Amino acid sequence: MTHALDPTAPGRGTPAVGLDAYADVTRSDAALRAFLHGLPGVDQVGAEARAAQLGTRSIKTTAKAWAIDAAISMVDLTTLEGADTPGRVRSLAAKARRPDPTDASCPQVAAVCVYGDLAGVARDALVGTGIHTAAVATAFPSGRASRAVKIADVRDAVGNGADEIDMVIDRGAFLAGRYLDVFEEIVAVKEACGSAHLKVILETGELRTYDAVRRASWLAMLAGGDVIKTSTGKVSPAATLPVCLVMLEAVRDFRAATGVQIGVKPAGGIRTTKDAVKHLVMINEVAGPDWLDPDFFRFGASSLLDDLLLQRQKLRTGHYSGPDHVSVV
Repeated sequence: MTHALDPTAPGRGTPAVGLDAYADVTRSDAALRAFLHGLPGVDQVGAEARAAQLGTRSIKTTAKAWAIDAAISMVDLTTLEGADTPGRVRSLAAKARRPDPTDASCPQVAAVCVYGDLAGVARDALVGTGIHTAAVATAFPSGRASRAVKIADVRDAVGNGADEIDMVIDRGAFLAGRYLDVFEEIVAVKEACGSAHLKVILETGELRTYDAVRRASWLAMLAGGDVIKTSTGKVSPAATLPVCLVMLEAVRDFRAATGVQIGVKPAGGIRTTKDAVKHLVMINEVAGPDWLDPDFFRFGASSLLDDLLLQRQKLRTGHYSGPDHVSVV
């Protein structure tokens, strides 16, 4: 019998049918607005209650080891500081390749995420590992720049070696109801990405309502985003369970409508193994086991990996060798 977080459970592999059925939706600002505002509203109380209920779910001891390894494999190990140096990025890449130097069985992380000017350093340090090089772009974190500057930023990051781009939407345009402007900018960024995958950051802490989060999620998916991401990590609140719930419902419903599966990436404030497991349980319950895969779910994190490693060591050896203050799953 498979446990509740087993990605081999039935249900994987819905055939894609494309987005042709939605071509008319994006033909004008009025049509796009009508579609987005016609989406079912989010019951705020119900969403928060369900997220809280799912957050209390426990998993069996036999599933904890799998859950921790799965979470490690979904981490985008991130440094986005003005003081970042090539040396810091190389150190981060070394940690990404071998998170636990004492245990070769520990999985690698999914990606290393840096500013675009350091993408080449990360790429060179990750050659042959299969770990992705992600770069933030489009005037991250504010998104306050002309479209030409944003496109140049993307092309520069891709040229430096990024195979994943994390863009920020124009929240001012979105909140003003200029949905077609936001849509067209995402389309242009996607084109500039070439073969690189595009993660679209909604900055949910600035969107004010769950209805806006649902609309922004659909807008990003219709425009060709490969992943929808909660936040830059620079705005509070960042990733919350209710917001993640709304986004997981959106990707689930989008696949049901189009056959196209889009990923989700919560980022900002996820620091403990307990937090990570809550998200894994939510993925399984809300979207389904197809999303329990680094191709379709990522954690944007800088400190989460350390706690996952401590908990993994505790399961493996029966004790901690790290700091005394650790989370308990």
